[in-house]
Amino acid sequence: MTRILIVECKQEVSTFNPVLGRYDDFVIHRGEALIAYHRTVRNEVGGALSVFDQHPEITIVPAISARAITSGGTLAAADWARLRSDILNAIHDAATDTNTPIHAAYFALHGAMAAENEDDPEGDLLQEARRLLGPRTPIVASFDLHGILTERILRNADAICCFHTYPHVDFYGTGQRAARLLLCILGGAKPVTAKVFIPALVRGDELITATGAIRHAVNAAKSLEADGVLSAGLFWGNPFTDVPDLATYSFVVTDGDPALAEREALHIAELFWREHERMYVPLTPLDEAVRIAHEQLPRGGTTILVDAADATSSGASGDSNAILRKLIETHYAGRALIPIVDPPAARAAFDAGIGATITTHVGGAMDPGRFTPVEVTGRVHLMSEGEFRSESFDELWHSGPTAVLLAGNITLVITSRAVSLYDRSLFYAHGQDPQRFDLVVVKSPHCQPHMFKDWAARYVDVDAPGATSANLKRLGHTRCPRPIWPLDEHVTWERRVTIFRRSVA
Repeated sequence: MTRILIVECKQEVSTFNPVLGRYDDFVIHRGEALIAYHRTVRNEVGGALSVFDQHPEITIVPAISARAITSGGTLAAADWARLRSDILNAIHDAATDTNTPIHAAYFALHGAMAAENEDDPEGDLLQEARRLLGPRTPIVASFDLHGILTERILRNADAICCFHTYPHVDFYGTGQRAARLLLCILGGAKPVTAKVFIPALVRGDELITATGAIRHAVNAAKSLEADGVLSAGLFWGNPFTDVPDLATYSFVVTDGDPALAEREALHIAELFWREHERMYVPLTPLDEAVRIAHEQLPRGGTTILVDAADATSSGASGDSNAILRKLIETHYAGRALIPIVDPPAARAAFDAGIGATITTHVGGAMDPGRFTPVEVTGRVHLMSEGEFRSESFDELWHSGPTAVLLAGNITLVITSRAVSLYDRSLFYAHGQDPQRFDLVVVKSPHCQPHMFKDWAARYVDVDAPGATSANLKRLGHTRCPRPIWPLDEHVTWERRVTIFRRSVA
Protein backbone atom coordinates (compact mmCIF):
# COMPACT_ATOMS: atom_id res chain seq x y z
CA MET A 1 0.00 0.00 0.00
CA THR A 2 1.02 3.60 -0.67
CA ARG A 3 0.24 5.86 2.27
CA ILE A 4 -0.44 9.49 1.32
CA LEU A 5 -0.66 12.12 4.04
CA ILE A 6 -3.25 14.92 3.67
CA VAL A 7 -2.83 18.33 5.34
CA GLU A 8 -4.84 21.51 4.78
CA CYS A 9 -4.09 24.98 6.12
CA LYS A 10 -5.75 27.91 4.40
CA GLN A 11 -6.11 31.57 5.23
CA GLU A 12 -5.57 34.79 3.29
CA VAL A 13 -4.78 37.95 5.24
CA SER A 14 -4.63 41.68 4.76
CA THR A 15 -1.86 43.10 6.90
CA PHE A 16 -3.67 46.45 6.59
CA ASN A 17 -6.58 45.07 8.61
CA PRO A 18 -5.94 46.09 12.24
CA VAL A 19 -7.96 43.17 13.65
CA LEU A 20 -5.61 40.31 14.49
CA GLY A 21 -6.61 36.83 13.36
CA ARG A 22 -7.22 34.20 16.05
CA TYR A 23 -7.10 30.43 16.39
CA ASP A 24 -10.88 30.41 16.74
CA ASP A 25 -11.14 31.83 13.21
CA PHE A 26 -10.26 28.36 11.91
CA VAL A 27 -12.49 25.33 11.46
CA ILE A 28 -10.46 22.26 12.42
CA HIS A 29 -11.06 18.72 11.19
CA ARG A 30 -8.79 15.85 12.23
CA GLY A 31 -8.39 12.30 11.05
CA GLU A 32 -11.43 10.66 9.50
CA ALA A 33 -13.52 13.82 10.06
CA LEU A 34 -11.25 15.50 7.53
CA ILE A 35 -12.10 12.88 4.92
CA ALA A 36 -15.80 12.90 5.71
CA TYR A 37 -16.06 16.67 5.35
CA HIS A 38 -14.03 17.02 2.17
CA ARG A 39 -15.96 14.32 0.36
CA THR A 40 -18.98 16.65 0.60
CA VAL A 41 -17.46 19.83 -0.88
CA ARG A 42 -15.81 20.69 -4.18
CA ASN A 43 -12.55 22.12 -2.90
CA GLU A 44 -8.91 21.16 -3.40
CA VAL A 45 -8.85 18.28 -0.91
CA GLY A 46 -12.09 16.95 -2.36
CA GLY A 47 -10.56 17.01 -5.83
CA ALA A 48 -7.43 15.24 -4.65
CA LEU A 49 -9.48 12.53 -2.94
CA SER A 50 -11.42 11.93 -6.16
CA VAL A 51 -8.13 11.06 -7.86
CA PHE A 52 -6.66 9.00 -5.04
CA ASP A 53 -9.93 7.05 -4.75
CA GLN A 54 -9.30 5.64 -8.22
CA HIS A 55 -6.21 3.82 -6.96
CA PRO A 56 -6.98 0.92 -4.60
CA GLU A 57 -3.32 0.64 -3.66
CA ILE A 58 -3.43 4.10 -2.03
CA THR A 59 -4.28 4.56 1.64
CA ILE A 60 -5.19 8.08 2.68
CA VAL A 61 -3.67 9.22 5.98
CA PRO A 62 -5.68 12.26 7.08
CA ALA A 63 -3.70 14.48 9.42
CA ILE A 64 -5.47 17.80 9.91
CA SER A 65 -7.51 20.42 8.08
CA ALA A 66 -7.42 24.01 9.33
CA ARG A 67 -9.51 26.36 7.21
CA ALA A 68 -10.12 29.96 8.18
CA ILE A 69 -13.79 30.89 8.29
CA THR A 70 -12.82 33.71 5.96
CA SER A 71 -9.84 35.91 5.23
CA GLY A 72 -8.83 38.39 7.89
CA GLY A 73 -6.04 40.29 9.56
CA THR A 74 -2.55 39.16 10.48
CA LEU A 75 -2.65 36.07 12.69
CA ALA A 76 -1.68 36.83 16.30
CA ALA A 77 1.67 35.31 17.31
CA ALA A 78 0.29 33.11 20.09
CA ASP A 79 -2.55 31.87 17.90
CA TRP A 80 -0.17 31.04 15.05
CA ALA A 81 2.03 29.16 17.53
CA ARG A 82 -0.98 27.11 18.65
CA LEU A 83 -2.16 26.40 15.10
CA ARG A 84 1.36 25.54 13.96
CA SER A 85 1.80 23.16 16.90
CA ASP A 86 -1.52 21.44 16.13
CA ILE A 87 -0.58 20.93 12.50
CA LEU A 88 2.95 19.69 13.13
CA ASN A 89 1.80 17.39 15.93
CA ALA A 90 -0.84 15.95 13.61
CA ILE A 91 1.79 15.32 10.93
CA HIS A 92 4.11 13.70 13.47
CA ASP A 93 1.36 11.50 14.89
CA ALA A 94 0.11 10.42 11.46
CA ALA A 95 3.62 9.63 10.34
CA THR A 96 4.44 7.51 13.39
CA ASP A 97 1.19 5.78 14.30
CA THR A 98 2.14 2.54 12.54
CA ASN A 99 5.30 0.82 11.42
CA THR A 100 4.45 1.72 7.82
CA PRO A 101 6.05 4.95 6.59
CA ILE A 102 4.34 7.85 4.87
CA HIS A 103 5.16 7.51 1.18
CA ALA A 104 4.01 10.95 0.03
CA ALA A 105 2.16 14.05 1.24
CA TYR A 106 -0.33 16.49 -0.22
CA PHE A 107 -0.70 19.95 1.32
CA ALA A 108 -3.65 22.18 0.42
CA LEU A 109 -2.43 25.69 1.25
CA HIS A 110 -3.30 29.26 0.35
CA GLY A 111 -0.02 31.16 0.13
CA ALA A 112 -1.07 34.54 1.54
CA MET A 113 -1.07 33.79 5.25
CA ALA A 114 0.95 36.00 7.58
CA ALA A 115 1.42 36.01 11.34
CA GLU A 116 2.85 38.62 13.67
CA ASN A 117 6.05 36.65 13.99
CA GLU A 118 6.07 34.75 10.67
CA ASP A 119 5.89 36.28 7.19
CA ASP A 120 5.68 32.90 5.46
CA PRO A 121 3.59 30.42 7.46
CA GLU A 122 3.14 28.08 4.50
CA GLY A 123 6.88 27.91 3.90
CA ASP A 124 7.43 27.31 7.59
CA LEU A 125 4.94 24.43 7.65
CA LEU A 126 6.51 22.82 4.59
CA GLN A 127 9.99 23.21 6.06
CA GLU A 128 8.95 21.53 9.30
CA ALA A 129 6.98 18.85 7.44
CA ARG A 130 10.10 18.10 5.42
CA ARG A 131 12.02 17.67 8.67
CA LEU A 132 9.36 15.33 10.06
CA LEU A 133 8.82 13.29 6.90
CA GLY A 134 12.43 13.15 5.77
CA PRO A 135 14.22 14.24 2.59
CA ARG A 136 12.93 11.41 0.38
CA THR A 137 9.18 11.73 0.91
CA PRO A 138 7.56 13.50 -2.06
CA ILE A 139 5.56 16.58 -1.05
CA VAL A 140 3.20 18.39 -3.39
CA ALA A 141 1.38 21.56 -2.39
CA SER A 142 -1.46 23.42 -4.08
CA PHE A 143 -2.03 27.15 -3.73
CA ASP A 144 -4.40 29.97 -4.48
CA LEU A 145 -3.04 32.13 -7.31
CA HIS A 146 -3.19 35.03 -4.83
CA GLY A 147 -0.47 33.26 -2.87
CA ILE A 148 3.08 34.53 -2.49
CA LEU A 149 5.63 32.09 -3.89
CA THR A 150 8.59 32.08 -1.51
CA GLU A 151 11.87 30.29 -1.89
CA ARG A 152 11.23 28.38 1.32
CA ILE A 153 8.12 26.85 -0.25
CA LEU A 154 10.04 25.69 -3.29
CA ARG A 155 13.03 24.42 -1.30
CA ASN A 156 10.81 22.08 0.72
CA ALA A 157 8.02 21.01 -1.65
CA ASP A 158 8.97 18.75 -4.53
CA ALA A 159 6.42 20.45 -6.77
CA ILE A 160 3.50 22.88 -6.62
CA CYS A 161 0.41 23.85 -8.55
CA CYS A 162 -1.99 26.76 -8.28
CA PHE A 163 -5.44 27.86 -9.39
CA HIS A 164 -5.85 28.86 -13.04
CA THR A 165 -9.12 30.77 -12.71
CA TYR A 166 -10.29 34.07 -11.31
CA PRO A 167 -12.93 34.34 -10.04
CA HIS A 168 -11.93 30.99 -8.60
CA VAL A 169 -13.99 28.13 -9.99
CA ASP A 170 -11.26 25.48 -10.14
CA PHE A 171 -10.75 24.57 -6.47
CA TYR A 172 -11.72 20.97 -7.19
CA GLY A 173 -9.77 20.76 -10.44
CA THR A 174 -6.66 22.16 -8.77
CA GLY A 175 -6.82 19.43 -6.15
CA GLN A 176 -7.10 16.86 -8.92
CA ARG A 177 -4.07 18.34 -10.69
CA ALA A 178 -2.10 18.27 -7.44
CA ALA A 179 -2.97 14.63 -6.82
CA ARG A 180 -1.95 13.61 -10.34
CA LEU A 181 1.28 15.56 -9.93
CA LEU A 182 2.06 13.66 -6.74
CA LEU A 183 1.33 10.36 -8.47
CA CYS A 184 3.71 11.32 -11.28
CA ILE A 185 6.48 11.86 -8.76
CA LEU A 186 5.70 8.55 -7.07
CA GLY A 187 5.91 7.03 -10.54
CA GLY A 188 9.44 8.30 -11.05
CA ALA A 189 9.19 11.90 -12.29
CA LYS A 190 12.06 14.15 -11.18
CA PRO A 191 10.56 17.63 -10.79
CA VAL A 192 12.55 20.75 -11.59
CA THR A 193 10.95 24.14 -10.93
CA ALA A 194 11.78 27.50 -12.52
CA LYS A 195 10.51 30.65 -10.79
CA VAL A 196 10.50 34.18 -12.22
CA PHE A 197 10.06 37.31 -10.08
CA ILE A 198 7.94 40.07 -11.64
CA PRO A 199 7.74 43.47 -9.86
CA ALA A 200 3.99 44.10 -10.13
CA LEU A 201 0.92 44.19 -7.89
CA VAL A 202 -2.22 43.93 -9.97
CA ARG A 203 -6.00 44.22 -9.62
CA GLY A 204 -9.01 44.75 -11.85
CA ASP A 205 -11.19 43.28 -14.57
CA GLU A 206 -8.15 42.41 -16.70
CA LEU A 207 -7.45 39.67 -14.13
CA ILE A 208 -10.68 37.85 -14.98
CA THR A 209 -9.10 34.82 -16.56
CA ALA A 210 -11.92 34.10 -19.02
CA THR A 211 -11.82 37.53 -20.65
CA GLY A 212 -9.05 39.72 -19.23
CA ALA A 213 -5.52 40.44 -20.43
CA ILE A 214 -4.20 38.02 -17.80
CA ARG A 215 -5.64 35.13 -19.83
CA HIS A 216 -2.69 35.09 -22.23
CA ALA A 217 -0.21 34.18 -19.49
CA VAL A 218 -2.64 31.80 -17.76
CA ASN A 219 -3.54 30.05 -21.00
CA ALA A 220 0.15 29.57 -21.76
CA ALA A 221 0.53 27.80 -18.42
CA LYS A 222 -2.54 25.64 -19.06
CA SER A 223 -1.23 24.72 -22.51
CA LEU A 224 2.06 23.60 -21.03
CA GLU A 225 0.25 21.28 -18.63
CA ALA A 226 -1.90 19.94 -21.46
CA ASP A 227 1.31 19.19 -23.39
CA GLY A 228 2.77 17.14 -20.53
CA VAL A 229 4.67 19.65 -18.40
CA LEU A 230 4.18 18.65 -14.77
CA SER A 231 2.83 22.01 -13.60
CA ALA A 232 2.81 25.67 -14.60
CA GLY A 233 1.11 28.80 -13.43
CA LEU A 234 1.12 32.40 -12.36
CA PHE A 235 0.93 33.70 -8.79
CA TRP A 236 -0.12 37.33 -8.85
CA GLY A 237 -0.15 37.53 -5.10
CA ASN A 238 -2.38 39.34 -2.65
CA PRO A 239 -1.44 43.05 -2.73
CA PHE A 240 -2.85 43.40 0.77
CA THR A 241 -0.40 40.99 2.40
CA ASP A 242 2.56 43.32 2.74
CA VAL A 243 5.50 40.95 3.30
CA PRO A 244 9.06 40.86 1.92
CA ASP A 245 8.29 38.41 -0.91
CA LEU A 246 5.10 40.08 -2.16
CA ALA A 247 5.16 40.27 -5.97
CA THR A 248 3.98 38.39 -9.05
CA TYR A 249 5.70 35.11 -9.94
CA SER A 250 5.51 32.72 -12.85
CA PHE A 251 6.64 29.13 -12.43
CA VAL A 252 7.04 25.97 -14.46
CA VAL A 253 7.71 22.44 -13.18
CA THR A 254 9.23 19.96 -15.63
CA ASP A 255 10.34 16.37 -15.38
CA GLY A 256 14.10 16.77 -15.15
CA ASP A 257 14.41 19.52 -17.80
CA PRO A 258 15.63 22.82 -16.28
CA ALA A 259 16.15 24.48 -19.67
CA LEU A 260 12.51 23.89 -20.63
CA ALA A 261 11.33 25.09 -17.23
CA GLU A 262 13.40 28.27 -17.51
CA ARG A 263 12.33 29.07 -21.08
CA GLU A 264 8.62 28.59 -20.42
CA ALA A 265 8.58 30.38 -17.06
CA LEU A 266 10.14 33.39 -18.79
CA HIS A 267 7.57 33.15 -21.58
CA ILE A 268 4.68 33.23 -19.11
CA ALA A 269 6.30 36.20 -17.37
CA GLU A 270 6.74 38.03 -20.68
CA LEU A 271 3.08 37.55 -21.56
CA PHE A 272 2.11 38.96 -18.19
CA TRP A 273 4.52 41.93 -18.25
CA ARG A 274 3.36 42.91 -21.73
CA GLU A 275 -0.12 43.56 -20.31
CA HIS A 276 0.55 44.51 -16.68
CA GLU A 277 -0.14 48.25 -17.01
CA ARG A 278 -3.74 47.44 -17.94
CA MET A 279 -4.23 45.50 -14.72
CA TYR A 280 -5.70 48.13 -12.43
CA VAL A 281 -9.20 49.14 -11.32
CA PRO A 282 -10.72 52.40 -12.60
CA LEU A 283 -12.44 53.56 -9.41
CA THR A 284 -15.35 55.95 -9.01
CA PRO A 285 -15.15 58.38 -6.07
CA LEU A 286 -17.67 57.63 -3.34
CA ASP A 287 -19.68 60.83 -3.84
CA GLU A 288 -19.93 60.20 -7.56
CA ALA A 289 -20.92 56.54 -7.05
CA VAL A 290 -23.82 57.52 -4.79
CA ARG A 291 -24.87 60.24 -7.25
CA ILE A 292 -25.04 57.55 -9.95
CA ALA A 293 -27.28 55.47 -7.68
CA HIS A 294 -29.63 58.42 -7.20
CA GLU A 295 -29.75 59.04 -10.97
CA GLN A 296 -30.52 55.40 -11.70
CA LEU A 297 -33.39 55.16 -9.23
CA PRO A 298 -36.21 56.58 -11.45
CA ARG A 299 -34.97 54.47 -14.39
CA GLY A 300 -35.40 51.17 -12.54
CA GLY A 301 -33.10 48.21 -12.20
CA THR A 302 -30.45 47.54 -9.57
CA THR A 303 -27.33 49.60 -8.98
CA ILE A 304 -24.43 47.51 -7.69
CA LEU A 305 -21.89 49.46 -5.67
CA VAL A 306 -18.76 47.35 -5.39
CA ASP A 307 -16.98 48.08 -2.11
CA ALA A 308 -13.92 45.93 -2.72
CA ALA A 309 -11.98 47.99 -0.19
CA ASP A 310 -13.94 46.09 2.49
CA ALA A 311 -13.75 42.68 0.83
CA THR A 312 -13.77 40.08 3.58
CA SER A 313 -12.59 37.40 1.15
CA SER A 314 -9.43 39.49 0.62
CA GLY A 315 -8.79 40.10 4.32
CA ALA A 316 -10.78 43.24 5.17
CA SER A 317 -12.71 43.60 8.40
CA GLY A 318 -16.14 43.84 6.78
CA ASP A 319 -17.35 46.69 9.00
CA SER A 320 -17.17 49.56 6.53
CA ASN A 321 -20.19 51.85 6.71
CA ALA A 322 -18.79 54.38 4.23
CA ILE A 323 -21.47 53.76 1.60
CA LEU A 324 -24.24 53.38 4.20
CA ARG A 325 -23.33 56.75 5.71
CA LYS A 326 -23.33 58.45 2.32
CA LEU A 327 -26.72 56.98 1.41
CA ILE A 328 -28.19 58.28 4.66
CA GLU A 329 -26.60 61.71 4.27
CA THR A 330 -27.93 62.10 0.72
CA HIS A 331 -31.42 60.79 1.61
CA TYR A 332 -31.31 57.91 -0.85
CA ALA A 333 -34.93 56.77 -1.32
CA GLY A 334 -34.48 53.40 -2.97
CA ARG A 335 -34.41 49.98 -1.31
CA ALA A 336 -30.80 49.23 -0.41
CA LEU A 337 -29.20 45.95 0.73
CA ILE A 338 -25.94 46.18 2.68
CA PRO A 339 -23.86 43.52 4.52
CA ILE A 340 -21.84 44.61 7.53
CA VAL A 341 -19.85 42.96 10.33
CA ASP A 342 -20.81 44.40 13.71
CA PRO A 343 -20.99 42.04 16.72
CA PRO A 344 -22.47 44.63 19.16
CA ALA A 345 -25.22 45.58 16.68
CA ALA A 346 -26.05 41.91 16.08
CA ARG A 347 -26.14 41.37 19.83
CA ALA A 348 -28.50 44.33 20.28
CA ALA A 349 -30.87 42.82 17.72
CA PHE A 350 -30.79 39.44 19.46
CA ASP A 351 -31.39 41.03 22.84
CA ALA A 352 -34.45 42.87 21.49
CA GLY A 353 -35.89 39.97 19.47
CA ILE A 354 -37.73 39.66 16.20
CA GLY A 355 -40.21 42.44 15.58
CA ALA A 356 -38.60 44.84 18.02
CA THR A 357 -37.48 48.31 16.97
CA ILE A 358 -33.97 49.21 18.09
CA THR A 359 -31.62 52.15 17.78
CA THR A 360 -28.02 51.07 17.48
CA HIS A 361 -24.69 52.13 16.05
CA VAL A 362 -23.49 50.29 12.97
CA GLY A 363 -20.01 50.12 11.41
CA GLY A 364 -16.55 50.76 12.76
CA ALA A 365 -16.81 47.98 15.31
CA MET A 366 -13.68 46.26 13.96
CA ASP A 367 -11.70 49.03 12.25
CA PRO A 368 -12.56 52.24 14.13
CA GLY A 369 -9.52 53.99 12.72
CA ARG A 370 -11.18 54.03 9.32
CA PHE A 371 -14.91 53.96 10.10
CA THR A 372 -16.96 55.98 12.59
CA PRO A 373 -20.16 54.26 13.79
CA VAL A 374 -23.41 55.63 12.36
CA GLU A 375 -26.66 55.53 14.33
CA VAL A 376 -29.62 53.74 12.74
CA THR A 377 -33.11 52.84 13.92
CA GLY A 378 -34.75 49.74 12.52
CA ARG A 379 -36.95 46.74 13.06
CA VAL A 380 -35.42 43.33 13.72
CA HIS A 381 -36.74 41.29 10.81
CA LEU A 382 -34.82 38.00 11.09
CA MET A 383 -32.23 36.31 13.29
CA SER A 384 -30.09 33.24 12.65
CA GLU A 385 -27.20 31.33 14.17
CA GLY A 386 -25.21 32.15 11.03
CA GLU A 387 -24.43 28.67 9.70
CA PHE A 388 -25.23 28.16 6.03
CA ARG A 389 -23.88 26.56 2.88
CA SER A 390 -22.06 28.62 0.26
CA GLU A 391 -23.70 29.05 -3.10
CA SER A 392 -20.41 28.48 -4.93
CA PHE A 393 -18.87 25.37 -3.38
CA ASP A 394 -21.34 24.10 -0.78
CA GLU A 395 -18.88 24.76 2.04
CA LEU A 396 -20.27 25.39 5.51
CA TRP A 397 -19.87 29.05 6.44
CA HIS A 398 -20.09 30.59 9.91
CA SER A 399 -21.15 34.22 10.26
CA GLY A 400 -22.03 33.90 13.95
CA PRO A 401 -25.29 35.33 15.29
CA THR A 402 -26.70 37.26 12.35
CA ALA A 403 -29.60 39.71 12.19
CA VAL A 404 -31.50 41.37 9.37
CA LEU A 405 -32.40 44.92 10.39
CA LEU A 406 -34.91 46.94 8.35
CA ALA A 407 -33.82 50.55 8.83
CA GLY A 408 -36.42 52.34 6.72
CA ASN A 409 -35.56 51.71 3.09
CA ILE A 410 -32.19 50.14 3.99
CA THR A 411 -31.87 46.43 4.77
CA LEU A 412 -28.79 45.60 6.79
CA VAL A 413 -27.52 42.02 7.08
CA ILE A 414 -25.48 42.31 10.26
CA THR A 415 -23.08 39.47 11.08
CA SER A 416 -21.01 38.79 14.16
CA ARG A 417 -18.15 37.35 12.11
CA ALA A 418 -16.85 38.04 8.66
CA VAL A 419 -17.64 35.52 5.94
CA SER A 420 -16.57 35.54 2.30
CA LEU A 421 -18.88 37.61 0.14
CA TYR A 422 -17.76 36.49 -3.33
CA ASP A 423 -21.25 35.14 -3.99
CA ARG A 424 -24.82 35.72 -2.72
CA SER A 425 -24.81 33.09 0.03
CA LEU A 426 -25.14 35.49 2.96
CA PHE A 427 -28.06 37.28 1.33
CA TYR A 428 -29.92 34.15 0.26
CA ALA A 429 -29.40 32.43 3.63
CA HIS A 430 -31.12 35.37 5.29
CA GLY A 431 -34.08 35.71 2.98
CA GLN A 432 -32.82 38.53 0.77
CA ASP A 433 -32.89 38.39 -3.04
CA PRO A 434 -30.50 41.05 -4.40
CA GLN A 435 -32.54 41.47 -7.58
CA ARG A 436 -35.46 42.81 -5.53
CA PHE A 437 -33.46 45.85 -4.40
CA ASP A 438 -32.68 49.15 -6.09
CA LEU A 439 -29.13 49.14 -4.72
CA VAL A 440 -26.85 46.41 -3.40
CA VAL A 441 -23.44 46.88 -1.80
CA VAL A 442 -21.16 44.02 -2.89
CA LYS A 443 -18.05 43.63 -0.76
CA SER A 444 -16.00 41.58 -3.20
CA PRO A 445 -13.79 42.69 -6.10
CA HIS A 446 -15.15 40.04 -8.46
CA CYS A 447 -18.03 37.61 -8.25
CA GLN A 448 -18.99 35.24 -11.03
CA PRO A 449 -20.76 37.49 -13.58
CA HIS A 450 -24.19 35.86 -13.28
CA MET A 451 -24.35 36.72 -9.59
CA PHE A 452 -24.52 40.50 -10.03
CA LYS A 453 -22.84 42.01 -13.07
CA ASP A 454 -24.86 40.33 -15.80
CA TRP A 455 -28.19 41.74 -14.57
CA ALA A 456 -27.17 44.99 -12.89
CA ALA A 457 -28.51 48.24 -14.36
CA ARG A 458 -25.34 49.99 -13.14
CA TYR A 459 -22.20 48.36 -11.80
CA VAL A 460 -19.81 50.76 -10.08
CA ASP A 461 -16.37 50.08 -8.54
CA VAL A 462 -16.24 52.53 -5.63
CA ASP A 463 -13.12 54.23 -4.32
CA ALA A 464 -13.92 53.81 -0.64
CA PRO A 465 -11.62 53.46 2.37
CA GLY A 466 -10.67 49.98 3.55
CA ALA A 467 -7.94 47.43 4.17
CA THR A 468 -8.30 45.91 0.68
CA SER A 469 -8.61 49.02 -1.45
CA ALA A 470 -7.69 48.59 -5.11
CA ASN A 471 -6.24 52.08 -4.83
CA LEU A 472 -2.99 50.43 -3.78
CA LYS A 473 -1.00 53.61 -3.31
CA ARG A 474 -3.43 54.54 -0.55
CA LEU A 475 -2.58 51.53 1.63
CA GLY A 476 0.99 52.32 2.68
CA HIS A 477 3.15 49.32 1.77
CA THR A 478 6.43 49.30 3.68
CA ARG A 479 7.77 45.73 3.40
CA CYS A 480 7.30 44.48 -0.15
CA PRO A 481 10.15 44.68 -2.70
CA ARG A 482 10.66 48.11 -4.23
CA PRO A 483 10.48 49.44 -6.85
CA ILE A 484 7.25 47.71 -7.80
CA TRP A 485 4.39 48.71 -10.10
CA PRO A 486 2.10 50.60 -9.49
CA LEU A 487 3.53 51.87 -6.21
CA ASP A 488 6.57 53.30 -8.01
CA GLU A 489 7.25 55.04 -11.31
CA HIS A 490 9.33 53.72 -14.21
CA VAL A 491 9.51 50.13 -12.97
CA THR A 492 11.43 47.71 -15.19
CA TRP A 493 11.44 43.93 -15.23
CA GLU A 494 14.71 42.00 -15.24
CA ARG A 495 14.61 38.56 -16.90
CA ARG A 496 15.90 36.45 -14.04
CA VAL A 497 15.13 32.81 -13.25
CA THR A 498 15.71 30.75 -10.12
CA ILE A 499 15.84 26.95 -10.46
CA PHE A 500 14.80 24.55 -7.70
CA ARG A 501 15.15 20.81 -7.67
CA ARG A 502 15.00 18.08 -5.06
CA SER A 503 16.03 14.46 -5.24
CA VAL A 504 13.59 11.90 -3.84
CA ALA A 505 15.57 8.90 -4.99
